[in-house]
Amino acid sequence: MIDRRLRTMLPWFLSVLLWSHPHATGSGGSRPIPQQPARTPDIFFVPTSDAVADEMLKLAHVSADDVVYDLGSGDGRIVILAAQKYGARGVGIELDPRLVETSRAVARDAEITDRVKFVVGDLFDADISEATVVTLYLSYSVNRRLKPKLLRELRPGARVVSHQFTMGTWTPEKRIPAEDHTDLLLWTIPPR
Repeated sequence: MIDRRLRTMLPWFLSVLLWSHPHATGSGGSRPIPQQPARTPDIFFVPTSDAVADEMLKLAHVSADDVVYDLGSGDGRIVILAAQKYGARGVGIELDPRLVETSRAVARDAEITDRVKFVVGDLFDADISEATVVTLYLSYSVNRRLKPKLLRELRPGARVVSHQFTMGTWTPEKRIPAEDHTDLLLWTIPPR
């Protein structure tokens, strides 16, 4: 009974924690937060809903054995949810230092800094070889540019889940409708 209530309330709690945290607006804490990314991002931040984030992790069959990388991690909710609900370790790569600071603050408050880290960086330059699962909510063009990196750096069997956007001619092995009326797509890195 308690477990069911926790699972039902977790998305709500995570959403409230993320959006009510003082670092979400850059107004909290004593450290100055850098205001601009090092370069202009290819896309702008649109948060994935908690329900869709959870659907993405379920589609990838995330477990405590996984290392989840979220490329373009925004406010960190996918990585945080992967750690809190599934016991996975996770890494968020994000260009915007303000969003990284928000993610780090939420992870500290949730007491999961031993399982997650957030890095200010360019997803095209990041070493993603440790990932067993990669989550994406980017764009068609960014996904197409990212495909060679995923195939080159990820180990065979690693799973890639994209919210809404395909990867050119790479056919997903699974495509399911999401709660927000978009699609979630799953690929598995093939043997070399």
